[in-house]
Amino acid sequence: MRKNGFWTEFRQFIAKGNVMNLAVGVMIGAAFQSIINSLVSDIVSPVIGLFASADMSDWSVAIGGAQIRYGAFLTAVINFLIMALVIFWLVKLLNKIFSLGKKAKPETQPTTKKCPFCCSEIAADATRCPHCTSELKG
Repeated sequence: MRKNGFWTEFRQFIAKGNVMNLAVGVMIGAAFQSIINSLVSDIVSPVIGLFASADMSDWSVAIGGAQIRYGAFLTAVINFLIMALVIFWLVKLLNKIFSLGKKAKPETQPTTKKCPFCCSEIAADATRCPHCTSELKG
């Protein structure tokens, strides 16, 4: 077996920062999903149920012999929208926090300028125009 075999490459791949960050993000997202599910099923659905006189997740319609549970689907859509909104806010907050430590880039000086006599573009530090041979001040 080679020194840099499959398992060595696999270990190096797993040890990369992006893979570890992704794994942590997925685990936190899965744990957070249970909180969102509880929010929707234990708080949002009962509040909607107050106005509709029923638990939203129990809403269904029978078509032929099939039971279409559109209330459960609506609950899943609300879960998704709340989760997406919270993730959006978190990413926005993290981007703002990370941007606080960054310094503004200094403005770069232009590398070219126009000759005032022939209007050709020349190097910014030129003292004589290479096109019209005029002497430039400053």
